[in-house]
Amino acid sequence: MRVSLCTITFRHHLISLGEIAAWAQSNDFQGIELWGAHARNLAQQPDRNAEWLDNFGLSVPMISDYLPVDADPETLRLKTVELCRLARRWRTRKIRTFAGNRGSLATSAEDRRVMVNRLRDICAITASYGIHLLVETHPQTLADTAGSTLQLITEVDHPFFAINYDSLHVWESGADPVAVHREIKPHIRHYHLKNIRDRSDLSVFEPANVYAAAGRRTGMTPLFEGAVDYTTFLAELSGDPQIDASLEWFGNDCLDILRRDRRQVRQVIDRREPVRRTVNF
Repeated sequence: MRVSLCTITFRHHLISLGEIAAWAQSNDFQGIELWGAHARNLAQQPDRNAEWLDNFGLSVPMISDYLPVDADPETLRLKTVELCRLARRWRTRKIRTFAGNRGSLATSAEDRRVMVNRLRDICAITASYGIHLLVETHPQTLADTAGSTLQLITEVDHPFFAINYDSLHVWESGADPVAVHREIKPHIRHYHLKNIRDRSDLSVFEPANVYAAAGRRTGMTPLFEGAVDYTTFLAELSGDPQIDASLEWFGNDCLDILRRDRRQVRQVIDRREPVRRTVNF
């Protein structure tokens, strides 16, 4: 398994990409997943690109963004082309977005048809760049349940359409992440790994909170201390060196948490039970 950290972790930090890359290199990460906003801002620094990142032995597995799937077709086309060009600069073949901003049960058949057509149109553009469009399993989107996600895959029906599998959000839907993974696995191209103390804390990941500098972080936990059983889930992924996964940490003490989580992920993949922490830092 190739493990990356996400630059979104450092959304409120005064830290350069060079500092992040040096730290990632020294802590056994293989990649840096770029947040779309960061990829756009880095466009002003032409010396920051895939070749520069090669010097750290790192790559960009994916750019995670929020394409305006509800915008007019021309705006969506321009945003998609811009993102594909950024992806090409960082030599990644994956961009991530969400399947709208309404849950499957709240979406009419006609609105779903429109969304499916939009996603297929995006795939036609990304395919011309050799890039896959990944939709994330996420609440308040058309990929909010296993059934709706599988239906979406069938409806879009495009070889460059795939899934970014967020285990916590699958668990949030009430499903077993391992069972759903076995259903969707042929369509998964990336994994987001994060955890939560309890189901009652899930609101901590709502966008209005998680992107706010003064947002609540209570309830976010290291990977192996939360409600989702990652020892079992990661055992499902072990043995496949081609798997790309990112530790998506939004909380405080990011360097300490990421360092420990990375080490424990390695232990699980090597089939050694991780040492559970008893003290939060």
